[in-house]
Amino acid sequence: MKIFDHKRDGDWSAAQYTKFEQERNRPIADLLTQIPTETLNKVVDIGCGPGNSTELLASYFPNIKDISGIDNSADMIKAAQKRLPHFHFEIADISTWEGKGHYDLIFANASLQWVPDHQALFPAMLKKLNPGGTLAVQMPDNFNEPAHVLMRSVAANGTWASRLKDASKRIAREDAGWYYQMLRSKISTLNIWRTTYFHSLSGGHEAIVEWFKGTGLRPYLNALEEAEQAEFLKKYTQELAGAYPKYEDGTVLLPFPRLFIVATI
Repeated sequence: MKIFDHKRDGDWSAAQYTKFEQERNRPIADLLTQIPTETLNKVVDIGCGPGNSTELLASYFPNIKDISGIDNSADMIKAAQKRLPHFHFEIADISTWEGKGHYDLIFANASLQWVPDHQALFPAMLKKLNPGGTLAVQMPDNFNEPAHVLMRSVAANGTWASRLKDASKRIAREDAGWYYQMLRSKISTLNIWRTTYFHSLSGGHEAIVEWFKGTGLRPYLNALEEAEQAEFLKKYTQELAGAYPKYEDGTVLLPFPRLFIVATI
């Protein structure tokens, strides 16, 4: 059985990502409630994925006149455009994205952790805002959670270790204090918080694997051939069984910390 076609699926897979859309939407909704304005004329969703975050944005702020989305995945943009045909979506890399004019809101849900050099990235985003505009960011803060620690452990202890060395590099995310120190002199108000969500997943430890196949496991699976992918996922699933209890009904509870930043200039 095919596990993961790295030649075809090395790009983001909208279908895989949306398997847990309800759970992934919860932090989006929480972030939206903290945006300190109801008047938004021009908004962009950077790293919009399959359009679920853009859809929630439009629902929460129904009077937005101009809303668009960008993502570096053609599959994600195709899914977003199909989902929201009246909005504008385009393929673009966040790290080199210049935008079209200035925005009242730049919304970045679970995307900036993939982009390097936050010391330069965040100020660049702030410069794209109108006066009083807001940069609203949510990033997974789970690099030290067992699910990620075990990924790195399995990667480092197999025949694939040398090839997965780069895949195990830390994603681009700092702690709350780092963002506070870097942003506080550049904005008028700053709201930073951290929330841990506890997701009840049916299907046992295989469900955790399915969750991360849409995100954190991608760099590992991209570097492996199909047979190796199967072996990697088998070992990873076995390790997960020792870290996450499975309950009598077959569910597992996945703690998922996330970091939120709302910066208004």
